[in-house]
Amino acid sequence: MTLAIAATATVPVLLMIIGLVLLSVAGLAVRQLLHSARERALELDRREQRSAERETRIDDEQHRLLQRELDTAQAQAELQLRTEELAAERRRMLEEAAGLSAAEARAELVRSVEQQAKREAVLTVREIERQARTEGEARAREIVASAIQRVSVQGTADHVVTAVRLPSEDMKGRIIGREGRNIRSFEAVTGVNLVIDETPESVLLSCFDPVRREVGRLALEELIADGRIHPQRIEDAYERGLAQVERLCQAAAEEAVAEVGLDELHPELMRLLGRLRYRTSYGQNVLGHLVESAHLAGAMAAELRVDPTLVKRCTLLHDIGKAITLPQPPGGASVAEGSHAQIGAELARRYGESEEVVHAVAAHHNEIEPQTVEAVLTQAADACSGGRPGARRESVELHARRLEKLEEIARRHEGVHKVYAMQAGREVRVMVLPEAVDDVQAQVLAKDVAREVENELTYPGQIRITVIRESRATSFAR
Repeated sequence: MTLAIAATATVPVLLMIIGLVLLSVAGLAVRQLLHSARERALELDRREQRSAERETRIDDEQHRLLQRELDTAQAQAELQLRTEELAAERRRMLEEAAGLSAAEARAELVRSVEQQAKREAVLTVREIERQARTEGEARAREIVASAIQRVSVQGTADHVVTAVRLPSEDMKGRIIGREGRNIRSFEAVTGVNLVIDETPESVLLSCFDPVRREVGRLALEELIADGRIHPQRIEDAYERGLAQVERLCQAAAEEAVAEVGLDELHPELMRLLGRLRYRTSYGQNVLGHLVESAHLAGAMAAELRVDPTLVKRCTLLHDIGKAITLPQPPGGASVAEGSHAQIGAELARRYGESEEVVHAVAAHHNEIEPQTVEAVLTQAADACSGGRPGARRESVELHARRLEKLEEIARRHEGVHKVYAMQAGREVRVMVLPEAVDDVQAQVLAKDVAREVENELTYPGQIRITVIRESRATSFAR
């Protein structure tokens, strides 16, 4: 009982003690918190003070930098002003020393630089032209040589007579006929002279028109094979021979066009082109010459990156005017008179060829100035085909006359001492008197002789005119 009472009295005391202890602990914690808060506040004050001091220092530094920049700008302005004053003073002194104003000196300098630039430009242009000429000539020789090497053709001889073989000597009497009736009828119908001489088992057909001569040959061979020769049979054979020649001409034209690789030409151009199968120029067959020239021009055009088809067309038709110089059958084309280049150009224009083809045909002998690449290539191919060795031939008499004419043209000029036609007429060497002709006159003389040769002579290829002026001094040692 006593223990219970004692325990009951002790509990409040313990509770009080515990409460006091808790209050002490709580007060201690509060004091610690307050102390910590005061220290944190002090730390914040110190930081704010340091930040304020740093900002003040930064402001002071910026002010000093700005002041320094202002001082530097002012110094630069003063320096620039002083520099301009010195430059003006120096320019004034230079003007006084040179006797020229600044504008005059500048103009003089510009003129000097311009003259120097022009001189250097002229030298550069000359060097470029020299290199282009050297490289162009080498390239041109290479192209022409390559084109010629690719083309291989056979030459032909120019004949004005055709021999026809006979089965026996008795056939000559049949050809002549009673009182020469058959031979007169044959010559009247065909326009070909029939020569019967002592040559065994053969007769000769003579005519400067190769087409008529070929028609006469075919007609005579048919009459000889049939054996029946009289005027009516001669007329029938002539008609059949004429038709056969027309077919052969057409076939030759088609073969030439196909060989060159062109499209179909106008029928009238095809007919005229085929007639050139029987035409020769200085011994060279004209149709063969056209085909050869077309191949040469096509090869050169391919090397130059030019359309070879158009160039071949120009070259194949460049001598078409020569067909008109032959006697035309009834209904043939009628054109104005002129050179074969002019006639060919008119034919090409009439039958629908392009202006490039017309111009190339008209200009291939320099009767007009060539203006297109096709015209120049046509000229080059024509010269290569006609001027190559073995392409053309002349009779001995015509060749001798041409050589005499060449020498005569050169001799009639004043100051000429001697004239020699060299290399079968390909070159003329003119010796002049040095006291009568100077170096400049020698060049003029060469050009004059070349121009007269071009105007007065007809010749294949080209002829070189060389004027030689030589001075000699002779003395004797005695």
